[in-house]
Amino acid sequence: MTLSFPNPTRAYDETRGLIRFIGHDGLNQVLFLLPVALFEREGSTTTRKQRDYLLAFDRLRDRILTTARQAYQSRRRQTIELDLRAFGSSLQSAT
Repeated sequence: MTLSFPNPTRAYDETRGLIRFIGHDGLNQVLFLLPVALFEREGSTTTRKQRDYLLAFDRLRDRILTTARQAYQSRRRQTIELDLRAFGSSLQSAT
C-alpha cells in the first residue's frame, strides 16, 4: 500500500513546538511531527501563535505531505519527525 492522508486534521502541540498529523498505510497509522520552527524566519522578532502555524501548514500542505511520503518511504516507522533536511530547503521562504 501507499501512504495516504485521508483525514486533513492537524494539531498544534505548543509544549513540544510541533504540528502533528497522521497518514495511513493500509491499516497502519503513521504519526508525523513537524517542528513549527521550520516556519520561522531567521532574525524575525514576530511571535507566531497556534493559528499562524496551522495556516502556514495549510498553505504548504501539498509540499509537506509530499515530503512526509518521501520520509516514510525511506524510514517506514510509526512516528516520523520531519526536519529541515527532509525539505531540502527552508519552508520559511514559502510562508
